[in-house]
Formats: sequence, C-alpha cells, structure tokens
Amino acid sequence: MSALPTRLQPLAAAFALVTCLATPATSTAAARPNSSAPAADCALPGKTGWTDEGHDTDGTRFQRPGGTHRVLTLFVDFPDARATDSTDAYATHLAPAADWMRRASYGRSRLALSSLHRWIRMPADSTSYGFERDLTFEAHEKYLRDAITAADPHADFSRYDMVYVVPTKAAAAITFSPTYLYDPATPGVTADGRRIKWAVTFGQDMWRWGHKVAAHETGHTFGLPDLYSFTGSTHRYAGGWDVMGNIAGAAPQYLGWHSWKLGWTRDHQVACLPGTGRRTVRMSPVERPGGTKIAVLRTGETTAYVAESRRPEGNDQHACSTGVLLYKVDSATPTGEGPVRILNAHPATTPPTGCTQLDMAAYTPGQTFTDPDTGVRIDVLTGDTGGDTVRLSKG
Repeated sequence: MSALPTRLQPLAAAFALVTCLATPATSTAAARPNSSAPAADCALPGKTGWTDEGHDTDGTRFQRPGGTHRVLTLFVDFPDARATDSTDAYATHLAPAADWMRRASYGRSRLALSSLHRWIRMPADSTSYGFERDLTFEAHEKYLRDAITAADPHADFSRYDMVYVVPTKAAAAITFSPTYLYDPATPGVTADGRRIKWAVTFGQDMWRWGHKVAAHETGHTFGLPDLYSFTGSTHRYAGGWDVMGNIAGAAPQYLGWHSWKLGWTRDHQVACLPGTGRRTVRMSPVERPGGTKIAVLRTGETTAYVAESRRPEGNDQHACSTGVLLYKVDSATPTGEGPVRILNAHPATTPPTGCTQLDMAAYTPGQTFTDPDTGVRIDVLTGDTGGDTVRLSKG
C-alpha cells in the first residue's frame, strides 16, 4: 500500500496559510430549529502539522487542488534491472487517472499528463535505494534527484508542476509508490531553474492498484491524509469509500468532506449545523455535480459528523451499498490513525462476494444514528436515485 515516506515534519505548521479557519459553534442562529449557518462554521482547523482533515491546508508545502496540473512522467531503469519493453504500456496504464480526477473534482482539477517516452538509466542499482526498508525522506529525495538529473538533458522541467517517476517492471526492488513533498527549508531538487516540489515515485504496486494509485498519491500533494490504518487491520476505518483508503475498494473516490476541503465542493453546497438545533437537508449524490453535497454536524473544535449521498450510476454501478454514508471526522487525528471513521449501518450483514463488511455501511430511509455523548442524532428520512434527505439534530 502506498504511504508517505518517514520524515520529521516540523515545518508544516509554521508555513500554514489559513484559508477557512473555523470558529467555535456558538452562533445564536444555529440554536433555532431548521436554521441555516455559514459553511465556514463547520470547517475544522488542522492540528497535526501535516496531511490532515483541516481546512487550513499549508499552501506553501502542498499543491493547489484546483486548475490544471502539468505532470511529466519519466520512465527509469537501472544497471541491475534493465528495461527490455516499451514505455507505451506504462503510460497507457496510468492515463485513465486524468479522466478519473476530472470527474471526481467536477472538472475543477485536471491532470495534464505528458510522458518522456524513453528509458532513463538511473546511476545506481535498484536495490540501493532502500524501497524494501523504511524509506527515509533523504533516501527518497536522492532517488528523485537521480531520476531528474538523468532525465534533465532530455526534458525541460520548467514547463511542469510535478513529476511522476515510473520504474521498469524488471525493478522488483522498487516495491511501493510514495509521494514526495518538498521541504522548503532545504535546497531540495532543482532542474531548469525550477524547484521540484511534488512528485510520485511509483513502484510495482501500481500494477496491483491500477491508475487510481495516481489519484491517491496526487491527493497527498493536495494535503489529504491516508485513511487506511498504519497498524492493525488495514482498512478498518474507511474501507473503500475513499481512494485515500482502499484504492481497490468497491467505491473508490474522494469523500464529500475531502471534496469540500479541496474546494471542489463549494461552501454553498455544504449544509452546516454548528451547534444545538436541528436541520433537514436534501443531498444530491457526490458522484454527480450540482446540489447540496454534504451535511455537517459539528461536535467540537476538531470534530464533526458528516452525511453524504452515495448513488453511483452508469459505469459506476459497482458500489456494494447505496444511500447515506455517515462518518466522523477529526482534524486532530494524524494520517494513518483514522482521521475519518465510517459509521456502519449494517454491522451484522454478511457482505456479498467482492464486498467487505464496511462496504455495506450506507444508511437507508428509516435508519437513525445517535451519539449520546454529544447529543447528536441523524435520521435518514428519504432516499432515491436522485439523492437522500437527512435530519440533523443536536440538543
């Protein structure tokens, strides 16, 4: 499974640029039944200093989520693992990531993928780069620097925002696909007068995960955390409901919360209940553009419950359950420790073939979630192919 390389991260908080820092849920309007509140009242501040669920993503360290991202793909081989095949199959394997990102972002984020169609020989053996051990930031940066330096005579890096590095299938030692996020306090990697700030160095796991591994790893460059668990059962927190969790899951895309955090879902598409009161919300499916996308019930400085409608259609009819997805968000929980936890509406249901227990999590009309500790109640009122209606209550 892909993961960020091991690295001390003291700089992220220092370089934070606050874009939508939430305020405590104390508004008078929020106390009235069915009252409206600004979406910003339900945004959460990040508290980990790294990739997390906060809306104040470090604009210096992470890439802007919107617009066009110009990506150059390099293909590398090694003295001990020489390529004997064409680069075409590698580029074709990752190419669908561009359309996937466009659809997931409602057209607000685009990957403009270009490929340098030649094998770039790395200066060291594939086994020397440490991918079979815990990969340090320094070792990972050396790998990237070696690839950039070797490719520099053949490419103009000043034309690109980020780099993908794809190894030959013969390089079994390059096992997984970590994301490179530059450290602004160090010289880093430069070429053609441009700092290489963001890169994904793919490993052999790309052939297991498919093109969506590019969406997962590029999501890290936007500041998204890992939703799978670094310890214990790997997919116990979010299952396959978000590509930042199980990439090969039954419904791998970005959660509505992530879409809002990245600016793809706008504030006017977020229904917020920041304090005591109740609010009834009709939501359109996150799989399609338009309409209200998420209903958020804030429970603390860094915590909230989120409801969204999951109704895949057409070629996306692969979800194991449909209806209202409920989950808890904690922006103080670090990546890999469950910053998002899906609430399972059917914990005793035996999942069908190809689905996991957590894939059956969606709530259906007539079901209710309650949290006695916070006084939260979420009722699912109606649901159909056009969306779902929920009532948020706290009191």
